[in-house]
Amino acid sequence: MFRVERILLHLIIALGLVAGAAVSQESVAPVPAALDAAPLHAALDAAPLHAALDAAVDGVRPALVRIHVVWTDYAEGREMKYDASGSGVIVTPQGHVVTNHHVAGHAARLFCTLLDKEEIEADLVGTDPLADISVVKLRSNGSRTFAMAAFGDSSKVSVGDTIFAMGCPLALSQSVTRGIVSNVEMIMPEWLRAWGEFKEDGEDVGALVKWIGHDASIAPGNSGGPLVDAAGEVIGINEISMGLSGAIPSNLVKEVSDQIIAKGKVVRAWLGLTVQPRLKHGEADCGVLIAGVLEGSPAAVAGVQSGDVVVRLNGAEVNARFAEQIPDFNRIVAALSIGTPCEMIVLRAGKEVAMSVSPCEREQAKLKDHEIKAWGIVASDLSLVQAKEMKRKSREGVLVQSVRPGGGAGEAKPAIQDRDVLVEVDGKPVKSVADLIAMTETIGAGKTEPTPVLATFERKTERNVTVVRVGIEEPEDPGLEVKKAWLPCETQVLTRDIAEQLGRKELKGFRVTQVYAGGVAEVAGVQVGDIITAVDDTVLTASAPEHYEELSALIRQYRVGDTAILHILRGQEETTVSVVLPRSPKLVREMKEWRDELFEFSVRDISFFNKAREQWKDEQQGVLVSDVKPGGWAALGRLNVGDLIVEVGDAAVADVEAFHRRMTAIAAEKPQSVVLRVVRGIYTIYIELEPKWDSN
Repeated sequence: MFRVERILLHLIIALGLVAGAAVSQESVAPVPAALDAAPLHAALDAAPLHAALDAAVDGVRPALVRIHVVWTDYAEGREMKYDASGSGVIVTPQGHVVTNHHVAGHAARLFCTLLDKEEIEADLVGTDPLADISVVKLRSNGSRTFAMAAFGDSSKVSVGDTIFAMGCPLALSQSVTRGIVSNVEMIMPEWLRAWGEFKEDGEDVGALVKWIGHDASIAPGNSGGPLVDAAGEVIGINEISMGLSGAIPSNLVKEVSDQIIAKGKVVRAWLGLTVQPRLKHGEADCGVLIAGVLEGSPAAVAGVQSGDVVVRLNGAEVNARFAEQIPDFNRIVAALSIGTPCEMIVLRAGKEVAMSVSPCEREQAKLKDHEIKAWGIVASDLSLVQAKEMKRKSREGVLVQSVRPGGGAGEAKPAIQDRDVLVEVDGKPVKSVADLIAMTETIGAGKTEPTPVLATFERKTERNVTVVRVGIEEPEDPGLEVKKAWLPCETQVLTRDIAEQLGRKELKGFRVTQVYAGGVAEVAGVQVGDIITAVDDTVLTASAPEHYEELSALIRQYRVGDTAILHILRGQEETTVSVVLPRSPKLVREMKEWRDELFEFSVRDISFFNKAREQWKDEQQGVLVSDVKPGGWAALGRLNVGDLIVEVGDAAVADVEAFHRRMTAIAAEKPQSVVLRVVRGIYTIYIELEPKWDSN
């Protein structure tokens, strides 16, 4: 949810999604009040109220589900994974669940919790961002039947009707809140539209939906849950909260979900019109004002013009004096028979003009995003509308949606940017994402290093070329530092302030802060608190923090095995300590590192300093997590930087090489889950990673 088009969504949606750490930020609606604390409807006494509640609970609650979803978004050239939760309702005995698109439409994995706490994995059947409706199906052996709820007729809903909102607010257990219908044709107000339309995947949800407004309390996590009438029938699917709560009417939900269950998608007609209510002071007293006509669209081919007022379409009178009437017209257009000519009567210059228009199938406003790791981009094919909006002559090419910092496209000179269109690679045309993926596989075949290619991209009216290093850059072997002598202790500069407080303001040198256990300094008798004033005949002069390297630089001038005499002030006594200097251990930057591109995290070998700092035994094995990319499978499983992975499955891992081999084998096996045994501080925990392998 990082795109600009989702900013408005965050302001108005009940969000159906309760996303991990974002709960406290998004939970702006109050937690639903208990039923017995809600004010009684004035038209109902206690007995009818309880009867209505019993009908709602008995008829729908067994079909209510909590949906846990791992959903994907795309930003900064990467596919990002997040976990969240929403609500849904079972509408067929086979286990089809209706929910919102913004809950399940981008799901990588889905799990549904039933009323009896049973958790069942589910699959996305299809989704419709324009109506914000998705259908998922519970996995079963085929013979199982599920409790289901029945749809009611939303056209019969009236203001003042008692209703019940059911769902799982804030991912809590299934709950019910009560209210009344406040509005049966709620739309986005004009002042809110000034911020941008309420969009899902580029689709204006308000173009089709008039919400049932009600005052039953809903919160993040309620989205996708049913709005139920006093007869225990589903009259809407809760979606938004903006003072009033809003539910998508059940008649539209049923129409959309029936198509998804039957076909896996929703098929709608398209004319290529943008429409609006008639002007307040216009001449026409009926019809719908045509604001614009897209070039090459069915309406343009038929001769429809901007400024025309449609009064009849396919034999039906149409009218839009008010914004609330626009969704009605759009639904009429969407229901036209694709490819079958229909008559459109328009008013033009005060006269009726008849024309024949042949609708075509409506395409998605935005096509599927793909992460292409070798380029460091997220890209998609161009939809018809996108191509027209960008004023392109054709839909050929690959639209770059975002670029990963440090990736091949981002590091090119000039760099490829968001909204650029890739059209050629090494002189060969790129017509689609499928073309680019196939070319990328050919470029990288048998290679272990990125390959430079000449890429041609178009940016508005410019046609540019650049060189992109295509391929995944493996972490460089840091190599080994030249081994020098080392004093196995840590020190701090004896600053002037510290020396003065010790009563020896003339004193200079280094104070010992740590002596490594078992090292030659400890054996020789060096202690924490000792002040080293000289090494052999060299008097130390450090007296400020910026002099921190004086002692280590002096020690590095010795050869490994040389004896150094340390002149030490211990309390008020001066003494000397002889130390045979050992070889310095590997530094952290010298440790072998490996990055898992599937789970998106990096590990490295344990250094001497890690063991000393964490007080691990010398024989401690494992790999230390050095980086976890936000939005990756590892981050989703709550793996943290600093975790020590000691086992993968039942196999212990001694070092990076062993871990690399184990994870490579797992990538080939593609198990349902990968279990890591992790040491985190003084605790040992098990982390279960549950990837969707075919999404990588």
